[in-house]
Amino acid sequence: MGRSAAQDAIDAFNARVVRCTRCPRLVAYREEVGRVRKRAYIDDEYWARPVPSFGDPLARVMIVGLAPAAHGANRTGRMFTGDGTDAMGSGSFLMRALFETGFANQPTSVHPDDGLELRGLSIGASVRCAPPENKPLPSEIDNCRPYLLEELDLLGDLRVVVALGRLAFDQVLKAYEIRGVSLPRPRPRFGHGVVLDVGAGTPILLGSYHPSRQNTQTGVLKPDMLRAIFETARHLAFD
Repeated sequence: MGRSAAQDAIDAFNARVVRCTRCPRLVAYREEVGRVRKRAYIDDEYWARPVPSFGDPLARVMIVGLAPAAHGANRTGRMFTGDGTDAMGSGSFLMRALFETGFANQPTSVHPDDGLELRGLSIGASVRCAPPENKPLPSEIDNCRPYLLEELDLLGDLRVVVALGRLAFDQVLKAYEIRGVSLPRPRPRFGHGVVLDVGAGTPILLGSYHPSRQNTQTGVLKPDMLRAIFETARHLAFD
């Protein structure tokens, strides 16, 4: 599939994602956050809808995160965008690693019109709406899983999936199982740097700690650790 056709397919997919109302609790929360707003963003127009995927339609690497941040992607409408401008914000921490490994044209992700472009990489999520306390319910994860399955199918050049955090890792494994992939027994466990290659044309799964503030500010995840993940992803996807 050419770039134009691939982009059209992703655009149609995203158009359906942003109209989703499958989870009443998430709909109510994301919209309430958009009405009340955080003091720092009181004058901003919040997106307050499901957040679409973002990136290269011909991506060989896909990031799967947990869910949009209430005042980050739920505000800006773009994955890992707007959750603070300091270096420890999830978007800043992630984008620095992507920039340093050649997947992004700039090291920051502030707002949707900031000129950010992703190269060979796309960003999705296990859950497309911001959940209360950043904790989606099992039923909400189940409701959103069809979008993950469809996106994995749409990205026809995909070679590697980078799962940010245990929940995302487990959701990708579940998606593989639904698609009929035979997983090793015992079931693979999440860990930073874990690589799972089941062959048969299935994208290699690469685990990474999530660049949450809790992880970055405590040193659980350091810049060189995240950069190494995407160096590995580039090697697996392009070499």
